Amino acid sequence: MKHVRALFLVFLSLLGASAIAQTREDAPFGNHPEPAGIAKLYPNPATEYLHVSFEEPIAREAKLAVHNIIGNVLDVETETIDEHEVRIKVKDLPVGYYILAIRDERTNTRSNLKFLKR
Repeated sequence: MKHVRALFLVFLSLLGASAIAQTREDAPFGNHPEPAGIAKLYPNPATEYLHVSFEEPIAREAKLAVHNIIGNVLDVETETIDEHEVRIKVKDLPVGYYILAIRDERTNTRSNLKFLKR
């Protein structure tokens, strides 16, 4: 189990995991905002769909990528619900942990959020 955790931590560092769990208040020097002004995932764990809710209206412009635990990008269906929400179909993914990489090209920021598919 230690090896899996170590691999996961290396993977997160490769994805720029410093953005994980940062909010505007605790970002270094207070000048590195999260993409979209912070995204929230629900439900987590997900079974069929994962919803990504943004505080700012950038759902149409944000670039999303789902990575498996070893870093491979997975092909998943996404649907933009409105300016604040995107729905990702995770029904066909195997059970396990995944990373959702979010890139906001307007502000040149990115974030990585972990979720569980059951």
